[in-house]
Amino acid sequence: MADLIKITLPKLGESIVSATVVQWFKNVGDRVELDEPLLEVSTDKINSEIPSPAAGILQEILVQPSQEVQVGEPLAILAIQGSVVQPAPMSPVSTPACPGSGKQDFLSPSVTRLLREKRLDREEIDKIPRTGQGGRLTKKDVEDYIPQTALPFQGEDIERVKMSSLRKAIADNTVRSFYEAPHASLFTEIDVTPLVKIIQEHKTSFFQKHGVKLSITAFVARAIAKTLQSFPLLNASLDGDTVVMKRFVNLGIAVSIDQGVIVPVIQDCQQLLLPEISRQIAEMAEKARTGRLSTSDVQTGTITMTNFGMTGTMVGIPIIRYPEVAIVGLGAITRKVVAMPDDSIAIRSMMWVTLTFDHRVLDGLYGCGFLGELKKQLEENLSLD
Repeated sequence: MADLIKITLPKLGESIVSATVVQWFKNVGDRVELDEPLLEVSTDKINSEIPSPAAGILQEILVQPSQEVQVGEPLAILAIQGSVVQPAPMSPVSTPACPGSGKQDFLSPSVTRLLREKRLDREEIDKIPRTGQGGRLTKKDVEDYIPQTALPFQGEDIERVKMSSLRKAIADNTVRSFYEAPHASLFTEIDVTPLVKIIQEHKTSFFQKHGVKLSITAFVARAIAKTLQSFPLLNASLDGDTVVMKRFVNLGIAVSIDQGVIVPVIQDCQQLLLPEISRQIAEMAEKARTGRLSTSDVQTGTITMTNFGMTGTMVGIPIIRYPEVAIVGLGAITRKVVAMPDDSIAIRSMMWVTLTFDHRVLDGLYGCGFLGELKKQLEENLSLD
């Protein structure tokens, strides 16, 4: 008789606790080789393929596309030694369908949580059509079953669009960060007139020499990495009551794609010169937009930068990416009349910069110091190296 092994969702990153099934590459009864991709899952960071931990026959699929699964929860049953056995119910993870329902059902923890959140009674649960293997109730079954009395808006003038897997994962991570970390934000306005002039004067020669565009984003990335050397609390994470400060700066840069925003990471940014930073920004952005990012490209970030100014927005308050403790937001560069130190009036290129930070780890005065040094870097460090 074949041995059965349970395939579970592996840990896909230090801050990833769940993923959504995108598609299965195999069907029940198919032969699977060791390390052959079984399914694709999506997180708020990236889509990943889950390989088979052994060779055998796919005996049972326990989760369906669009279902969310927690790390460690079962995905499928694999029959090894090359023979097929009759499908068996999932045993160790079975839980009551709903507290006090009196009816036992084989449900994943995520389905059980959803039933509790929706507060469905036994009568409503029994009405839900079941599409899972062996008549099992899936998370998608529960989400698709919405009693008509619970719909406040109906009719042909209303359209309901289900979130994509990536959008749902981003939403879950954002909620977790917002409610776990007390957010505080500070703003400063930076005179980037010299930087704009440098970029205009050297953009052609810079591209000819290095093969990448010279941009304000690269200058800000370099300035953040340098400034963090004096303000390490912003380049940290919180582990219980311990602040974990990193000596390296892995800078995440938010990139907009069709389904949402993804954040590739520039590793060891503090060691890179401006041309190297510019090249990595261009490469990561291209990989993000063409779906070629690997898991390593989006992991181990220590702080994030987002440039909402590219859309013309002047000021924004970004939300920290868990488990980081800070994020820097860049506003649009605008031309305005400014009073100069010598009391003269001039038209300058100005940019608002936002620092949002975890108030458990640092205080406002510390954040003010960071913004002051960042401002100095951007207004005075005009080197192209």
